[in-house]
Amino acid sequence: MKINIITLGCSKNTVDSENLAGQLKALGHTVHFDRNRNDCDTIIINTCGFIGDAKEESIDTILQQIAVKTRGQKARKLIVCGCLVERYRNELQQEMPEVDAWYGVHEWQKIADTIGTLGPIETIEPRPLSTPSHYAYLKIAEGCNRSCSYCAIPLIRGAHHSRPIETIISEAKNLVANGVKELIVISQDTTWYGLDLYRRRALGQLLDRLAVESGATWIRLHYTYPSSFPEDAIDAISRHPNICNYIDIPLQHINSRILNSMQRGIDREGTLRLLERFRAKLPDAAIRTTLIVGYPGETDAEFEELKDFVRTARFDRMGCFAYSPEEGTPAYALGDPVPDEVKQQRVSELMALQEQISLERNEARVGKVFRCLIDRIEPCANRTSIALSGSTPDSCLLVGRTEYDSPEVDDEVLISTTTTSIRPGDFVNVRILQALENDLIGQLV
Repeated sequence: MKINIITLGCSKNTVDSENLAGQLKALGHTVHFDRNRNDCDTIIINTCGFIGDAKEESIDTILQQIAVKTRGQKARKLIVCGCLVERYRNELQQEMPEVDAWYGVHEWQKIADTIGTLGPIETIEPRPLSTPSHYAYLKIAEGCNRSCSYCAIPLIRGAHHSRPIETIISEAKNLVANGVKELIVISQDTTWYGLDLYRRRALGQLLDRLAVESGATWIRLHYTYPSSFPEDAIDAISRHPNICNYIDIPLQHINSRILNSMQRGIDREGTLRLLERFRAKLPDAAIRTTLIVGYPGETDAEFEELKDFVRTARFDRMGCFAYSPEEGTPAYALGDPVPDEVKQQRVSELMALQEQISLERNEARVGKVFRCLIDRIEPCANRTSIALSGSTPDSCLLVGRTEYDSPEVDDEVLISTTTTSIRPGDFVNVRILQALENDLIGQLV
């Protein structure tokens, strides 16, 4: 059969979809990852149910694919799985009878068995990648033991379960042997890694072994947690040149009252001390964070405190979400007293601040040379609003990233060139010529 897997939400979902695709391909099926395809026998939608916007996107996508199926096009079977199903299976089944099967986040084997399978999903290596072939997400654990008051992930995914180090190293080697240059380490909380298996935090040990044994050119760390951040993980980043100088650490807020209500296990002073440790030990590292505004009871003064924090912390990269009340979480009982229009205004104000900071940080890179990983090649016409140095009718646009930028969420480096020998996955040296808020423009050197 020809099967199309549509993945929504985070990179953890991406890995789940890819593992499932490995099973299906091993049976001889053709698997695509393309939400715009209409020529497949079976459609599988891996949904997200984390916050309101993600749930809305999942519902819209299901309805779109129901329309594809009911128009009499190729699709004969529609399967919906993942986080949204785990939370709202009964309601979804009643509202959308056109869907043939519903599976939660612990039922991947059942999905494979529906179509025909060979064995446990993780035994199929290498898994087919839905990302470009030169980078892959490496999931080191499942579930979460944190108790953040606003977060439904523990309700959806269950308790934290670390994968054994040997299993992770084996998968990493396999990915690299099949062309992956960059491994992006992920889980719901990477800093919790090892506590269940080894009775200690083992992220630093894992990073050391990945750096030495995997063969990856770049290793990048995502989804860390500020409370009890393992010191040896910082040391590992500092010690190994193939671990990117990059830390993704969602801080969510800076006001101590709100952090306490969020049950984050850290206050304002602890957050500031942690950032000082990062800057002292990793002075060249890029720090990405995400923040939540409009948490129940957030006052104007507390929001101003958050704005001042963004001004002074000067994060390299930052995202911001409006608070979304989620059923079953402790914060749900607090109601949703901050009006939506106030939340959106606060998001806009914070992101405007960050855009200026990002521009200033990018301007400091002008004239410097950076090693970049090329992600894709585009026609220069795709960026007509940007003055690309040396662009000619014969030019193409190399789109790459420095070690300070993760794919899909961070800045890109745009290089106009007539060179035809460079391919996605190649590393090149680039001199930065111009800085924008969210991009850098450079030339090959």
